[in-house]
Amino acid sequence: MAQIELRGLVPEVFARENPTTVKDSGIWLSDKPVSFSRGCRQLIESASGQGKSSLISFIYGRRTDYRGMIAFDGTDIRGLDSSCWTAIRRRAIAWLPQEMMLFPELTARENVEIKRSLTGWRSPRWVEDAFERLGIADRIDSPVGHMSVGQQQRVAIIRTMAQPADFILLDEPVSHLDSQSNDCAASFIEEEASSTGAGIIATSVGNPLALDYTSITHL
Repeated sequence: MAQIELRGLVPEVFARENPTTVKDSGIWLSDKPVSFSRGCRQLIESASGQGKSSLISFIYGRRTDYRGMIAFDGTDIRGLDSSCWTAIRRRAIAWLPQEMMLFPELTARENVEIKRSLTGWRSPRWVEDAFERLGIADRIDSPVGHMSVGQQQRVAIIRTMAQPADFILLDEPVSHLDSQSNDCAASFIEEEASSTGAGIIATSVGNPLALDYTSITHL
């Protein structure tokens, strides 16, 4: 996948409200198409409640309660069937949701292994090296439910990167990390994305992933 394009996009809930609710948005109801190209480094900033998680969920196809159009390489995603979405989510788009969606009863390694085994993209050694690099090697065999939120975010980052992708969607990926851990996570993500030419679309409400962004948009 080379490009994601948004045309006249707005959440249904905002569309039913006064248009001034999104009048200053750089994405919602934009007068011109908003596009993200493979290889981009895009930061989407917003205050809480402005729809950043909704936007990421719309692009990933998890939610469809929006007006306007989202297109992958010119194809409206509303027309994609389940088999198409399965292929896209395995090979074209990686997603880290704000709520992380880890399995608390499983270990950190097991949470990552679920993704790795489905795609066959990374080796077990890559997983161990990733935990070491993000400073949580000592927790790799601990149940996720026994880890801090910041540690869980790093597990979720590793899981997200354990698949091939043209675009990586990161919804507030470092909201609970300090600056040093943020820098470490950003370096890891940047290196992995650059190795395949993947684009990164990240959101933030005030603690952005420490990347060198090609574009910053206020939602």
